[in-house]
Amino acid sequence: MQKKTEFIYTVKDRCRVCYTCVRECPAKAIKIMNGQAEIIPNRCIACGNCIRVCSRDAKMFAFSIDKVKKLFKDEQKVAAIVAPSIAGEFTDIADYHNFVGMIKALGFDYVNEVAFGAELIASKYKELLESKPDRPLISTSCPAIVSYVEKHHPQIIDSLVPVVSPMIATAKVLRKMHGDDLRIVFIGPCIAKKVEAAEEQFSGLIDEVISFVELRRMFKEKGLNETNVEPCEFDPPIAGKGSIFPISGGMLQTVDLEEDFIKGDIVVAEGRHDIIEVLREFEEGHLEAKMFDLLCCNGCINGPGMSSKHQFFHKRKNISNFAKRKYDSLDRDQWQKDLENYLGLEYGRIFHADDQRFPTLPRDEEIREVLKAFGKKEPEDELNCGACGYDTCYEHAVAILQGLAESEMCLPFTIDKLHEYITELDVSNKKLASTQAALKQSEKLASMGQLAAGIAHEVNNPLGVVIMYSHILLDEMDPTSPLYRDLKLIVEQADRCKKIVGGLLNFARKSKVIIGEVNVKKIINDGLKTFVLPTNIDLQIRVNTRNQTLECDHDQMVQVFSNLFKNAVDAMPDGGVLKILVDDAREKNSLLFRVEDTGTGINKENIERMFEPFFTTKESGHGTGLGLPIIYGIIKMHRGNIRVESNDDPTKGQTGTSFIVTVPRKSETNKDDNDVISDDEFIG
Repeated sequence: MQKKTEFIYTVKDRCRVCYTCVRECPAKAIKIMNGQAEIIPNRCIACGNCIRVCSRDAKMFAFSIDKVKKLFKDEQKVAAIVAPSIAGEFTDIADYHNFVGMIKALGFDYVNEVAFGAELIASKYKELLESKPDRPLISTSCPAIVSYVEKHHPQIIDSLVPVVSPMIATAKVLRKMHGDDLRIVFIGPCIAKKVEAAEEQFSGLIDEVISFVELRRMFKEKGLNETNVEPCEFDPPIAGKGSIFPISGGMLQTVDLEEDFIKGDIVVAEGRHDIIEVLREFEEGHLEAKMFDLLCCNGCINGPGMSSKHQFFHKRKNISNFAKRKYDSLDRDQWQKDLENYLGLEYGRIFHADDQRFPTLPRDEEIREVLKAFGKKEPEDELNCGACGYDTCYEHAVAILQGLAESEMCLPFTIDKLHEYITELDVSNKKLASTQAALKQSEKLASMGQLAAGIAHEVNNPLGVVIMYSHILLDEMDPTSPLYRDLKLIVEQADRCKKIVGGLLNFARKSKVIIGEVNVKKIINDGLKTFVLPTNIDLQIRVNTRNQTLECDHDQMVQVFSNLFKNAVDAMPDGGVLKILVDDAREKNSLLFRVEDTGTGINKENIERMFEPFFTTKESGHGTGLGLPIIYGIIKMHRGNIRVESNDDPTKGQTGTSFIVTVPRKSETNKDDNDVISDDEFIG
């Protein structure tokens, strides 16, 4: 529910923060807070532009239907005073007598035209103009304009015409005719009228204000239409030319005054853009005229309280036709008599400055800092696209400093940030996938390790006996014996079994990582010493990092790289290039090792199984399939990472395989004085 003091409010569930209301608010009385559009009551002039332009009906105004119904239950007479723009609202009703009859059928005792009040105040305006005032005058028929000047241009408040609006003038006439016990309800297209009627200086004149939207709802509730009511004429006093009042310049035309572009005595303006510009230029002294006739809603034809969706000029034509029919049937003598009779009433009013301007504009340096914060580092970056609801990026930055806006309102900036987030999210997803794969591999290795340990320990003892006695027999056997070759094969295969069991135990054992500071070149050189490099292999080593020290277990890292080097050599039986690259990794304080070969490459299916125990791409008898799983475990115990890139298709370029190892430069764990890390901790 809206606050009682707010005539316009936001339905937050419907608001999609498109900033249309920000753009259309002449008073900049809408702020964006945490992605929600909120109205600032003190700055709001109740023009209703935000209601009119909101496609999701997120901006609403307070209804007074129940209060009007309550008036009908009292004993006093109730009069409806109707704005002449009713002809632009009820374009579906051919004869105006029908909608007068529909209004009376709701329970109103009188239905009067506000157009008569418009004629009275237009006569007052003419008197002021003919008296040649010493200052320019700003019309005060539109309460939104009055409020805009009081709140946002208080320094020119003395130029407001000190005459009431047609609504107030009509109410004064009816109270003169029917007494102060009369209850009066204004019906029109304007929300600002609700604010005007609540002003203390007009207390007791207008009891309630409803819009045409509310009037249509009341008709629908009672099932009223032009076919089931008795046609009626407006109650006296009857209006004449005042029926054209809703049209821009209509008030002045009522008393045969109009804008003369040659003399420039009268300036007529309507709509948000024009009134802002006119008042700004008038305040700055750039405009000279006797009268400024200003209406906020392109005349009173497009007011926020209108439900008609017809085109502007169609509604305008309807009002003109309505005014012509009324004027053609007018009893001019009675009309003139009524004007003279009520012109003597008191139609003066006062204005109260309610300065809602910001005390001072932010400093240019502050504005430039805000512009930089949402990507406007240079003047050419300021697109001034208006998507944020402000005409320029500069105005948007000022609004941010004034607490009215947020940097996220800038569409180009938000799109750029979105692209950055998508890129970061993509990187995070890849890291997550890599981590999930590593976790899966770790779980697999842990399970395989337990199984391997059990098998190795059970097999090791009987295997030792077989090996010992086979060697004894081989030593005692005559080499010329026909059994010697068979016995030698048994010894060779038994030795191979010993290596396999040793690999199993090495894979499954509770290893300790003994951390020490080591030079990366020493690790590479020690790894290369563990095997003989064939002459048909071209070795290339590049160390591109200035800091060549690494905290790690020297022996285990040598085991890692000696295995990788030997695998690379084995993949190039016909020769090739072995590249060893050491560089700073993207990860902070980490080192990257890249071991590349130009061998036959590994297909995609095999890459996914590279670190599975006992899986090998080598020929039978040339590999146990435990080297890479052991390497994987050592790297992970060093809090590092290992991945494989390979191409086995010559049509896609040079074949070969790359193992990329990333290891933190410094150990993250110092468990004791010896800097020892157990693989139990890693697996756990």
